[in-house]
Parts: sequence; structure tokens; C-alpha cells
Amino acid sequence: MKGLKLLVYGLIVAGLYGALFAYEKEVIDICRRGGWWFLFPVGVAFVISIFHGNFTSLFWDVLGVQARKPH
Repeated sequence: MKGLKLLVYGLIVAGLYGALFAYEKEVIDICRRGGWWFLFPVGVAFVISIFHGNFTSLFWDVLGVQARKPH
């Protein structure tokens, strides 16, 4: 089950990064508008961060890597 979630999150992250690079000019144009448009790149970064964080967490879980517990 975790392997399937890992694959889904991996595909979503790859798609988000692909879209970001494919629409690079449009994203830059939006960022240059000024005003409240500064929230657009913040929102994009937040969305990518959420999916990338979930992907990374599942990646390490599937590999069996666990954080060391403090003494």
C-alpha cells in the first residue's frame, strides 16, 4: 500500500515540477505583476512542498529507514 502511495506522490511531484518548468515564462510574468501577485509563487512553493514532503516521507518508509530515537 505504501508503495502505491509512493508512486502516486512521485508522479504528482514530477508533474508539478514538469508544469513549473514547462510554464516557466508564464510563472515569471505572473511574479512580475506586483501587488498581491507575490502570493502566487508562495502558493506554488507551498503546494510543491506538501507533495514533495509526503513523497520523501513515504520514500524513506518504503526503504525502511527510521529516525533514531533520542535517549
